[in-house]
Amino acid sequence: MELELEPLRLPSDNQRPFVIAGPCSAETEEQVMTTAQQLAMKGCHNFRAGVWKPRTKPGGFEGNGEKALPWLQRVKKETGMLVSTEVATPEHVELALKYDIDILWVGARTSANPFAMQALADSLQGVDVPVFVKNPVNPDLELWIGALERINQAGVKRLGAIHRGFSSYDKKIYRNMPMWQIPIELKRRIPSLPIICDPSHIGGRRELIAPLCQQAMDLGFEGLIVESHCSPDEAWSDAKQQVTPDVLDYILSLLVIRDEKTTVEGIQTLRKQIDELDNELMNLLAKRMRVCREIGQYKKEHNMTVLQTNRYNEILEKRGAQGALCGLSAKSVASIFEEIHEESVRQQLEIINQ
Repeated sequence: MELELEPLRLPSDNQRPFVIAGPCSAETEEQVMTTAQQLAMKGCHNFRAGVWKPRTKPGGFEGNGEKALPWLQRVKKETGMLVSTEVATPEHVELALKYDIDILWVGARTSANPFAMQALADSLQGVDVPVFVKNPVNPDLELWIGALERINQAGVKRLGAIHRGFSSYDKKIYRNMPMWQIPIELKRRIPSLPIICDPSHIGGRRELIAPLCQQAMDLGFEGLIVESHCSPDEAWSDAKQQVTPDVLDYILSLLVIRDEKTTVEGIQTLRKQIDELDNELMNLLAKRMRVCREIGQYKKEHNMTVLQTNRYNEILEKRGAQGALCGLSAKSVASIFEEIHEESVRQQLEIINQ
């Protein structure tokens, strides 16, 4: 289905991307106000702070709950910034609206649960408030779209998505793998949906925030949601991924914002070359599949199995090595040939089972 959307029209600096900034958690009133005042002095228009913070394991700081909501009201009154927080239950929504929270967002653990998303959607019926939905913890685009659809069907038309990366068991440079192709595909399928990037949760370390912000801008994301704390090293949650308002201001000042709409004759010429090369690739793939079908016929006539493991391994190793010699990623080339091999097997199975 197509989403029925209206422009978010949230305040931003024309010289910078749309930014929501503030601490991971609203720890104390003093910490919230100090951080908010510092951000406001740097030109920030949208403040964030987690009020409910259920942790992966019990025992850690899980937020101040309703007690912290008046602190956000004070931020709004004294700085003029819009305020936002995460909601995970209908009770959270009710309390956030009671205290005039301007923007709500849904976290990754909640968006992964259709039951929880439907409960949130039901609680938002008839409410006109901007809602951002983070991607689920697992890389499932349909689940992400389903979460957005549930909120939209409740009548929320000022809707956006937050890309915060995807959980992985393996140790790696990022806390959550970016897997940029997933939000890119979301944008392709729903072009009118604003998508902002959460470099704090993708990186998990403050030194990764700046390059991730720039990469998000290079890919055409509409904005950023960044964790910023007046004393990051003393933060009660996610200390390693928070930056001071001064550091955030410096990061934002260095961003290069790309103009997606600018059309230059030179790039049009290069795109035409890409189109021609893609056509050649398709013709070569078609020829390769014709040969694969002939091989399938041979295997059928000689009662051979379709899958020949040694040959498959030989293709992956040889093409991966060739890719590296050509300046390509051996892993990416091997992945491409895995897809080609899968289609070859499918076509040979059709021949054998005729």
